[in-house]
This record gives sequence, structure tokens and C-alpha cells, in this order.
Amino acid sequence: MTGGLLVSGALAALLASAIPSQQSPSVITDPPPDKIVIEVATVNGSGCPAGTAAVAVSQDNTAFTVTYSDYLAQVGGGAPSTAFRKNCQLNLIVHVPHGFTYAVASADYRGYASLQPGASSAEKASYYFQGSPNTESRTHSFRGPYDDNWQATDETDWAQLVWAPCGVQRNFNINTELRVSAGTSDPSQTSFMTMDSTDGDISTIYHLAWKECPGR
Repeated sequence: MTGGLLVSGALAALLASAIPSQQSPSVITDPPPDKIVIEVATVNGSGCPAGTAAVAVSQDNTAFTVTYSDYLAQVGGGAPSTAFRKNCQLNLIVHVPHGFTYAVASADYRGYASLQPGASSAEKASYYFQGSPNTESRTHSFRGPYDDNWQATDETDWAQLVWAPCGVQRNFNINTELRVSAGTSDPSQTSFMTMDSTDGDISTIYHLAWKECPGR
């Protein structure tokens, strides 16, 4: 099945105290000269069984892609009663070049949905840094009849970005969820929602913005 989603879950909620309000970030037109390294600490959830999620970083270090190969929620037509909701929690270790910090400016997802008349589905994404009391979440809903790629994009203006604390290692957490409801649809018919692309994987791209830490 093909996918063409772009859902984005807009920004991670970073510690607001990381950057004093009187400071205005200077725009970095080029990515940092050193490498950003992103690795998966843990992957947990019914939507990402062991071995079905991977992370890759773009060559210019301004984005990273999380790829899934088994992320599907479904109801009706004999689907297991627990299959209506699937989730995946990623805990990422982000090694940032010395003297820089970053924020997540946007996130693009891909997916496909086949919903019977009367059925509905939703994708939810939550973002937060370890140790932060805040979580930023976005939800995108769809209603049947629907049989197509699904897409949406969330972005945040530069002035509204909240940055990872300088000089502190904080793991970045991404929790996504797919949920399908049969509603008034025919229970003998299957409705489903998936995150995937033409090759059977979902590629979720998280776009990073950069700034120099104070005193660099």
C-alpha cells in the first residue's frame, strides 16, 4: 500500500528556562561544522516491535529520520480487540556539537488510512525532553469514508522555538499513537490506519533549528 502522509507533530517541549527571555537567538544559516549524532536508547510500544524502527541523520545534520516497518491500527473484520490502538515511544540520545543547542522546528510523517463509513481515526504525537515538566502534543483526526494517503504539517515560528539546555545532556522522547474507532461502521468490515510509504516503511523526518550557546 502506498503512503503519503505528512503529519507533523510540531515541537518538542524543551525547558523554557534554558534560554533567558531577554536573549534573542541569532539565526544560523549553515549547520554546525561538527557532527550531530542521534542514537536510539530505547524503542517501546505495540506499533514498533523490536527491530522495526531505525534512526538516520541527514548529511547536513539539520534533520533526522525515524523509519518504522510495522505500525498499523485496525478495527472490525475480525481484527483483534487490542489492535484499535498502537503506539511507539522513542527515547533518543542526541549528541550536540560543542557550543550549540537545538530545537525541533517541525516533524513530517507519512501514512495511509482506509476507513469505512461511520469509522474514524486519529494520530497523536507528543514530544518532550527528559527532565522537562512540559509535553507538546498534536492530534490529527480523520473520518470515514476515507481510503487514501493522509497528510498534515505542523510548524513553529523561529520566535516560538524553545531550545534544549546548553551544556546538558537530555534525552529526547517522541511518543506517537494511532487509534481507530469503528463508530457506526459495519463491524464485519475492517477500518485501519497505518504509517508507511511505498516501500512499506514510515519515514518520519524531524527538522532541527540551531543556535549558538551564550558565551561561544
